[in-house]
Amino acid sequence: MAYDVSPTARTLMVLELIQNSPGITAEQLGDKLGVSERAARRYVAILREADMPIESVRGPYGGYRVGRGLRLPPLMFTPTEALGLVMAVLEGPRGAADPVEDALGKIVRVLPDAVARSTDAIRRVSARGPDPGARTPDPEITAALVSHSTDQRRVTVRYRRHEDEWTMDVDPWAVVVRRGRWYLLCWSHTKNAQRVLRVDKVTKVEAQPESFEAPADLDPLAAVEEHLAMGWRYPIEVEIDAPLADAERWIRRSMGRLEPIDDHRTRLLASTDEPDWYAAQLVAIHAPFQIIGGPELRTACQALATRLHTAST
Repeated sequence: MAYDVSPTARTLMVLELIQNSPGITAEQLGDKLGVSERAARRYVAILREADMPIESVRGPYGGYRVGRGLRLPPLMFTPTEALGLVMAVLEGPRGAADPVEDALGKIVRVLPDAVARSTDAIRRVSARGPDPGARTPDPEITAALVSHSTDQRRVTVRYRRHEDEWTMDVDPWAVVVRRGRWYLLCWSHTKNAQRVLRVDKVTKVEAQPESFEAPADLDPLAAVEEHLAMGWRYPIEVEIDAPLADAERWIRRSMGRLEPIDDHRTRLLASTDEPDWYAAQLVAIHAPFQIIGGPELRTACQALATRLHTAST
């Protein structure tokens, strides 16, 4: 592998190779750097001149290794490596005390600005929680989408769903992590509408020369959750006898869109494929409410009421 880089950069690469592969030989170093064995030995000598404790081990299994007392240089990540680290942290289990999140914050603060902006953008629009069906997307595709989102650059994406695959031009407003699933919130110029795409279903990303500006008041996580609550088989409309602020405490954004009717009433608009499940969620509303639209939901609520009444007698 040849590197068209400066001698200083090659020297740092030698240090990284020795750290990652203790016992690596000068010949192997030369092969990885695309230089001669003699040049590789010269880079090792430069490290030793800088007081790096590089030890030589003789014999058939000998080579270079880092001795004790090494003072590590600053961490260096590619955008894909940095985002991969964030992906691993976001998808891991979290507890009340979260030292991993604190450690990640320290790493992000010392990353180069271009890399840090992309990784921090993901941390700010993530909602964690278990989802056994979640699939980890390709890190390189994810890194490209995040980078073009922060740079506000239009992209052409190749998208696959089931056996179908098609291309669309989109403005990538934000990449959002919700319960282990990665979504691209975007404006589709192909459909002339807002869209939420599964990042794990994006197979190709190509940057376009056009730039864009996302809506000034955009809340990416809220927009994704509202979008996911719509478009299911059975439409729902519920009127709640409570102001919007109270309804927002009882109804998660992923349950649907809340809008004020007046100062004392709120409308819930949503859809679902599982009326029985949705009926059980409405029990969290601590105020009178009426199902205006959705006969399937009305039937499910009646069945739930019957079961609760029977259980209490």
